[in-house]
Amino acid sequence: MNKKHINDWIKKKQERREALNPTKLFEGIQHGDRASLSAGITLIESHNPDHRTAANSLIQSCLSASGRSIRIGITGVPGVGKSTFIEAFGKVLVEKGKKVAVLAVDPSSSVSGGSILGDKTRMQDLSMMDDVFIRPSPAGDTLGGVARKTRESIVLCEAAGFDVILIETVGVGQSETVVKSMVDFFLLLMLSGAGDELQGIKKGIMEMADALVITKADGDNIKKSNLAAREYKNALHLFPPNENEWIPEVFTCSALEGTNVERVFEVIESFQNTMTQKGFITHNRRKQDQLWLKETLRELLLSDFFLDGQMLERLKLLEEQVQNGEITSFRAADELYEYYRNARRV
Repeated sequence: MNKKHINDWIKKKQERREALNPTKLFEGIQHGDRASLSAGITLIESHNPDHRTAANSLIQSCLSASGRSIRIGITGVPGVGKSTFIEAFGKVLVEKGKKVAVLAVDPSSSVSGGSILGDKTRMQDLSMMDDVFIRPSPAGDTLGGVARKTRESIVLCEAAGFDVILIETVGVGQSETVVKSMVDFFLLLMLSGAGDELQGIKKGIMEMADALVITKADGDNIKKSNLAAREYKNALHLFPPNENEWIPEVFTCSALEGTNVERVFEVIESFQNTMTQKGFITHNRRKQDQLWLKETLRELLLSDFFLDGQMLERLKLLEEQVQNGEITSFRAADELYEYYRNARRV
C-alpha cells in the first residue's frame, strides 16, 4: 500500500470517527439536521461494543430535550394496511401542523437475517414531506417485532423536535406488550369479518388497545366493516377496565378514501389531553423507564455472555452433548450458568 492510499485510509477513518462523535451528532439533531438524526440512530443500533459509550453519551444528551411528543404504537394483523393507514394518518398530522417521525420495523428473515425495509417505498408521498422523518429498521430477533433500539430512537426523534412518534410494528403476537411498554397510545388496526377475527386475535392484544379501528371500510366492504365494529365494541365491554380508566373507542376507517382518518387524530388528542390532566402519561412513562432499565440490563448480560469466547466454546461443547442425548438441555443450561458465574468471580 503506497503513502497516498495510507493517507486516504487514515482520512476516511477520521471522518467516520468524527461522524459518530456524540457531541456533534447532538448539535445536529437539536438543529433538526436529518443526516445527524439518521447517523445517531445508526450509532445506537450498532452491535459494535466500541460504539456503546458514544451511543449512551448521545442518548443522555438527548434526554433533556425529549419527552414532549405523543408516542403512538400502531399494530394489526397481516394485510390490515398499516403502511397505507400511516401514510394517510401522517398527512392529516402534517396538515394539523405536526412534525411526524415514523419508526417502521420490517420483518426480518429468520434464515438470512435480512429485511425488506420498504416503508419509504410504500409511503412515497409521506416520505417526501419536509415535516416527516421515516426510519425503517430490521426487527431481527427482538420480541414483538420492535427493533432492538427503537425506544432510544424515540428519544433522538423527540430531541430533533418531532411532535408525534409513530411506531409501526411487524404484526400481532404474544410479545406485542413490548410495543405497549414504549408508547403512550396503542392503536390496533383490524379487518372486517368480525366472527373469524375475534377467534384469531389474542384477547390480551385487545385489552391493551386504546382504540380499535376497522380498516378498508370502503366499497362493498362498508357493511361488513360496520358489523365488525359492533362485534368488537361488544367484546370490549367484557374486558376489565384499563388502569387509566380510558374507554377504548371502536370505529371504521378507509385510508384510501380518507374516511374517519381525522377521527383517529381527534381520539388520540382527546386521550392525550385527558391522560395529561390526570398525570397518567408521566406516571406511565416512569413505569416504562423502570421496565426498560431491567430490559437493558438483561440485554447487556446476554451481550457479555455471547461475546465471551470461553463461554461460546463451552456452549458449543454442551450443545453437542445435548444433541447426542448425553445430557438434558436443562442440566446443560445449569452447568453453563455455573461456569459463567465462576468465570465472573475470577
